Amino acid sequence: MKRLNDWLTHLESLHPKGQAGIELGLERVARVKAELRQRQHCPVIVVGGTNGKGSTCATLEAIYRAAGVRTACYSSPHLLAYNERVRVDGVPVSDADLVLAFARVEAARQAAGGIALTYFEFGTLAAWEVFAAQGVGVAILEVGLGGRLDAVNVYDADCAVVTGVALDHTDWLGTTREAIGFEKAGIYRAGRPALCADPAPPESLCAHAASIGADLRLIGRDFTATADGSTWTFVSGDTRWEKLPLPALRGACQLRNAAGALTAVTCLQSRLPVTRAAVETGLRAVRLTGRFDIIGEHPRVIVDVAHNPQATAGLAENLDALPCAGKTLAVVGMLADKDIAGALANLTGRVDVWLVAGLDVPRGAPADAVQRVVAGLGGNVETFDSPTAAFARAVGLAGENDRIAAFGSFHTVAAVLRAVAARGDSPLPPGRS
Repeated sequence: MKRLNDWLTHLESLHPKGQAGIELGLERVARVKAELRQRQHCPVIVVGGTNGKGSTCATLEAIYRAAGVRTACYSSPHLLAYNERVRVDGVPVSDADLVLAFARVEAARQAAGGIALTYFEFGTLAAWEVFAAQGVGVAILEVGLGGRLDAVNVYDADCAVVTGVALDHTDWLGTTREAIGFEKAGIYRAGRPALCADPAPPESLCAHAASIGADLRLIGRDFTATADGSTWTFVSGDTRWEKLPLPALRGACQLRNAAGALTAVTCLQSRLPVTRAAVETGLRAVRLTGRFDIIGEHPRVIVDVAHNPQATAGLAENLDALPCAGKTLAVVGMLADKDIAGALANLTGRVDVWLVAGLDVPRGAPADAVQRVVAGLGGNVETFDSPTAAFARAVGLAGENDRIAAFGSFHTVAAVLRAVAARGDSPLPPGRS
């Protein structure tokens, strides 16, 4: 196989559910990792949590790049191209780099007895192969699902960050915050910084950190973020930075994400020195496609990958903070295994027209299932077979003073990004940095 698409098809074929295949556990990944003889050659920061993982990773990436450190970042899922998942110095790596890495992982998988890896597991090992070949100075790894049994956890974090704990993926992680908190805390390591940016951390997370002897640091207790108009103050231990620029990412939750990222930076200062100037530059420069991302005006077009109650609460807050003179049209498509009712309830009374789309993916919810939920939330409702069709209708309905908010899934946002690019209103986003 010489082309990236051929390899991605091969990865999908290794599990009956393709990209959506989930098989939690580290034994299989560890065996192939050992066959590859992978070694951790630079500081590793592992970021987990229900929401805010991508934003925290992007903030770390921007700050370390500003400090002159060659950065590696592994994130998921992608929006438009697989390469977005594997970035070096903020740029998605080439097809050729990924093809070489996939070939090495496949050879090791076969040598280890033909071990079956999921799409995510295979990609995680390949990302590390790319990073090792590129000689990066820091590796920032985003957990895919949970933490304790996620493939990323086969690497030992020099500093681990849990952004927050909320209900999501309950079929895999448990139905309470306490159960999920324990899974998230699985990325912590004995004697190493273990950060949590959730203002009300589950007791299970704190207890696990204590049981393994991790250096637990909690927001509100060990580090703080205090907004002051157009600036903010960060305090962690002996570090106090006042009048920092607010993160370029929109939303009140981004201050907590930035505080978690800055605490990780201070924890690794002896190995990766970072100046205040680099912090300021990074905070101003950070970008992340699909997080309350305004991609068009007149009408305003907002895309947000919010797909669970905690995330849509943030979306609702951001919409309230940035009102428009006209109507709000919502393009929404979701996965069937999400808390659709809980997520959409946060938009009650905020949407004038619901344009509900079915998602034609293995876990996608049909439009009529979502329609039944939004019927009682206020506003008119129309249904469509796809987010592309729903967005086209939104564009036809919206006046220049209206706004279109597309959310509910990475699949929904990706479809809208492609549609906007096809109309020529804006270029495709250059990855997720």
